[in-house]
Amino acid sequence: MSDLELEIIRYKKLMELKKQVEKKRAESEKPKEINPREILSKFFVDRAWEVFEAAKYQYPEVADYVERVLVKLISEGRIKEKISGEELYGLFLRLGARVRLPTRINIIEDGKVKSLEQKIKESISE
Repeated sequence: MSDLELEIIRYKKLMELKKQVEKKRAESEKPKEINPREILSKFFVDRAWEVFEAAKYQYPEVADYVERVLVKLISEGRIKEKISGEELYGLFLRLGARVRLPTRINIIEDGKVKSLEQKIKESISE
């Protein structure tokens, strides 16, 4: 093989490697798809998911807006503290979305947990 042929082979290999590097770089520069659930799950505590799911069911547009804004603020580092269910509920209230949550009242009597309904039925039957 002559020096010219070796240079041509070397040049072709170099171009192939350059294409591979550019392809990998282009793939890594693509914006990663952000999963809002993952981001919010790091910051939601206590009953926040319960409030959020109820709001999403009752006020889908408002909940989607709140989700986008919260993810944006968390991503920018402007929210650094955990978000409780009470705080999230208050946020929805301030936005005019009164989220209705299921409420249960339980009574502990003689070491047993009874619902308010059971307690009233027992007191009526006595």
